[in-house]
Amino acid sequence: MHIVIMGCGRVGAELAQTLEQQGHTVAVIDRDPTAFRRLGSGFGGRRVTGIGFDQDTLREAGIEEAGAFAAVSSGDNSNIIAARVAREMFGTDHVAARIYDPRRAEVYQRLGIPTVATVRWTADQMLRRLLPSGSEPLWRDPSGAVQLAEVHTSPAWVGQRVSRLQDDAGVRIAFLTRLGEAVLPTPQTVLQEGDLVHVMMRCGDVARVEEVFAVGPES
Repeated sequence: MHIVIMGCGRVGAELAQTLEQQGHTVAVIDRDPTAFRRLGSGFGGRRVTGIGFDQDTLREAGIEEAGAFAAVSSGDNSNIIAARVAREMFGTDHVAARIYDPRRAEVYQRLGIPTVATVRWTADQMLRRLLPSGSEPLWRDPSGAVQLAEVHTSPAWVGQRVSRLQDDAGVRIAFLTRLGEAVLPTPQTVLQEGDLVHVMMRCGDVARVEEVFAVGPES
């Protein structure tokens, strides 16, 4: 797939390099030509100097054949305008914009532009580590019946098998985050201190599941 990225800051450069390593063709747009230094000499994609929501600049970057567009510049307005141009003017299938203002992110999400609210996400993640409790929804299916959530787990579960936790809570543990890496558990996997537990469950069962995870195994 050909992918166009607007913004060659740390996020844009990392995203571009990762996508290219995965076999995609990539074009990066930035109004500052010195920003392309972040891509490194090994980057084989296009470097396009210009404004990311300008149609001629987007065409130069190959937006007409692109399957995806990411707006990750430092400006909320520029990101959302560029995302809308990519979707509405060029019909790009997959579009996402980074938005710093969480209130704006919610508005644009309702307008059909997938957004990543950087500040809200970072603050939420910090709170989860500082004041762990309850669950943090990560995904819901369109019907609203099932969700994937990170659920705070009592230290009493450390040393117990994943299968025990699943059986007691009546849920499916989708994956663990262990030392920063995602782990797909087997029924024999033993929970370790510091594991973050990501659970697939019915939305109506959240309160019950939180209680089981918070209390620990029955003796």
